[in-house]
Amino acid sequence: MSIVLSETAPAREERLKAGIAYGGTCAYLDECLSKGCLSGATRSFSQTYGCQHGLSLGILNTIRNAVTIMHAPLGCGVSAVNSVGQQGATFQRLRDPGAEGTIIINTNLDEVNVINGGEANLKKAVCYADREFRPEIIIVVGGCVPALIGDDIDAILADLQPEISAKLIPVTCEGFKTKVMATAYDAAYNGIMKKLLGSVERNLPTVFEDFDEYKRKYLASKTVNIFNVGSMSKADEDELERLLNAIGLYVKFLPCYSAPEDFSYTLENALNVSICGTHDDYYIQYLKQEYKIPFLIDTIPIGRKNTTRWVLGIAKHFGLEKEAEIFLKREEEALEKSLEPYRKQLKGKTVYLGGGAIRIVATAEVLQDLGMEIVGFKGHHIDNFITPVFEALEKVDDVTFNVATQQPFEQVNLVDKLKPDIIIIHSGLNNITPKYGAPILPLFGPTFHYMGYSGAFDIARRLLRKLQNNQFNKNIAKNLKIPYKKEWLEKDPFTYIVSE
Repeated sequence: MSIVLSETAPAREERLKAGIAYGGTCAYLDECLSKGCLSGATRSFSQTYGCQHGLSLGILNTIRNAVTIMHAPLGCGVSAVNSVGQQGATFQRLRDPGAEGTIIINTNLDEVNVINGGEANLKKAVCYADREFRPEIIIVVGGCVPALIGDDIDAILADLQPEISAKLIPVTCEGFKTKVMATAYDAAYNGIMKKLLGSVERNLPTVFEDFDEYKRKYLASKTVNIFNVGSMSKADEDELERLLNAIGLYVKFLPCYSAPEDFSYTLENALNVSICGTHDDYYIQYLKQEYKIPFLIDTIPIGRKNTTRWVLGIAKHFGLEKEAEIFLKREEEALEKSLEPYRKQLKGKTVYLGGGAIRIVATAEVLQDLGMEIVGFKGHHIDNFITPVFEALEKVDDVTFNVATQQPFEQVNLVDKLKPDIIIIHSGLNNITPKYGAPILPLFGPTFHYMGYSGAFDIARRLLRKLQNNQFNKNIAKNLKIPYKKEWLEKDPFTYIVSE
């Protein structure tokens, strides 16, 4: 599919036929995926949906030497609180000790602006950001209100650019445009594609050395661009870099925690590799189309099987399969030995997982490796990128899979029926779950380690610790009640999903 740049990225309902309303078994889900009939999005009753505005900020707030302006009412800033807390100065400085952290300005649109337009507020905010912070780039993220009242952010910034030293980047990600909030990643990349890609400008030395240029080009021919995600930790990045360094490859991570010039520099590298197709396919397909850079979208490197498949896929591109197989055999042997004590204590424990569909299914492979039993999944949305991750699982045909962006009433119903020993869940979905008293392991976190072989060991270690010390959630269950009536908990959890 050809990608044409425009002011806004297409919604994933249109581009990928992604679905957000499904309830049934994994076996039927797999059958639906093969037939392309999973674009359901309708419920006769719906409790909440996710907003793409917040997820866009999850990428954009990590870019270094930047100021983010939210052109929206002040309330939209709530969506930035979590990403700023997780991805601000602390985690930027793990990659760049000189990073200043996230700087956000809000144009604070009110009732008067809805009538008269928000252009004056936006111009004032851009001029202030440029004068006060002197950033390399200013990213303007538009919310629902500017789109409804007709503010043309692209045109406003184009008129303002000659007066501003920073490069101005418009990002259109109004929440009402899509029910599949992962469209946010495409929206963020759309802004990057329009303004941060181009020929690399280098400061040439006074005396040009042929050897230095040959060396630079050789290193680029062995360098892999790995597209990280905000849910990855620095430990995850270090582990993936270790695995690829061991077979003679070099690594560059982007877009999270990148400097603005990195997006152009990485156009010289040999291969683009997506950690998760949910995040990156729109962008790396565009790079293939415009810059002829090959890409790999396969599985996510969580768990033994997925990590092995991921590394071998990259190695094959460079003709390094034999070297990779020798190295990975040693890694698997070391992991097998380290997991044995944990299997004895975790075997037979039941687990429910909720979060991004690709991530929860990949994490389930680690749990099966530990002898645990998967009793249920809840994914934010579903599309065909989940297919290779499912291939690593065993015996899940009869396991319940719920596709729902938020919709906590369905999650509560499922957990009440399944009664898992432990719940592994996206941090934004666990506010009601502790009231069951079960221990909870966050599905990701910028301080946690999940990926690669050492990540599998760390998951086992933290799982056992959670199961052995879960008194906090037991106390919550004793003192707080689930805010749903008994009549709902007795119903089919998928009562309100409309079959399409």
